[in-house]
Amino acid sequence: MVLMNVKLDNLLLFNDFELCTSYPKKIVDSGIGEEHLDGFPNFRYKKLVILMGPNASGKTAFGHILLSIFHFINSKEYNKIVELIEDNNREAFFSLDIAYSSGELWRIETRIEPISEEAYKSDDIEVFVNKTRILSNDNYEKCAERLTLKAVQQRTFYATALETVPKLTWGFEFPFENSGPRSFIDYSGTFIGVLKQTLITLDPRIEDVYYPSKNHEIIEIKYPHGTVLLKEGRVVDNDILSQGTLEGIGIAYLIAGIRTHSADFYYCDEKFSHIYSDAERAFLSLLIDLLGSNEQLFITSHNLDILDMKIPKHSFAFLRRDTMDDNRISCVFASEYLKKNTESVKNAVENDVFSTAPDLSGIFSLKDI
Repeated sequence: MVLMNVKLDNLLLFNDFELCTSYPKKIVDSGIGEEHLDGFPNFRYKKLVILMGPNASGKTAFGHILLSIFHFINSKEYNKIVELIEDNNREAFFSLDIAYSSGELWRIETRIEPISEEAYKSDDIEVFVNKTRILSNDNYEKCAERLTLKAVQQRTFYATALETVPKLTWGFEFPFENSGPRSFIDYSGTFIGVLKQTLITLDPRIEDVYYPSKNHEIIEIKYPHGTVLLKEGRVVDNDILSQGTLEGIGIAYLIAGIRTHSADFYYCDEKFSHIYSDAERAFLSLLIDLLGSNEQLFITSHNLDILDMKIPKHSFAFLRRDTMDDNRISCVFASEYLKKNTESVKNAVENDVFSTAPDLSGIFSLKDI
């Protein structure tokens, strides 16, 4: 599965929001390699999307919304979706365009009516599902136009409509979370080796990482003067691990999932904020190299050093809030502004071309309080 387009309205602070991962022409000498659906060279998609922007610009919230929508599509349970609605007195909406390796483009549109009672009920939710075959010379825009023309707005029980949608597979990693086992990880495979190498790279004090038993429910992280346990993916009684090492556990899960192609879509949110810049660049290069065909990685970062990496401009997306428009969140890709190969994304950010620089006047006014 490849996420081609997402529209959001009245979900958290995302109103009339759209993000599209299609791009118009093949990039020569790209640091990511081929970026098109297998067998469809004109159906181009951004395999890597790096979300950047100031604090509270919506990077983490966007990930949580996507995860809730994915759960909704697979499980047909709407509780997590309605919890995200910002204003219960008006309609909420989302739409996803998803391309599958089978050569089909699907559109899932969902409308949630304003709440009429104390809680939302299934009758408040409408789901419209359409699909079209991707023809040999199609790009995304041609397929999307066909979906729009053939759309039949017929009211159907939402779970019945979603029954036809192929299952989604994903791996999400969020900051400061001590999650349990990730469903997309094969713990009997090479995961322990990936975890060991990742953590030792980030914390040279670590002597070993291993399974003390055959059931793989517990992992021991051995230091010279103590041991930290991971039980079913959760850190037990940690007073040794640094924040960077803790985040390294999530990075290892991500690497293990991508290298075994255990899912199609990955979202890595702020797992590098406590990690040295060169290490983040190295991990990002590895993730790009491991990413398979018809797979996609969204990653958030504040690190301007990655703007110098050999990554297409169209991979860099900047989220920003419009304080003049009720804090509306919008998204702009660097490629929309920078058309020449010689133009630097880093220079553009440093000169605030994308209008994402935070207002620092409040900091300097602190001396007068």
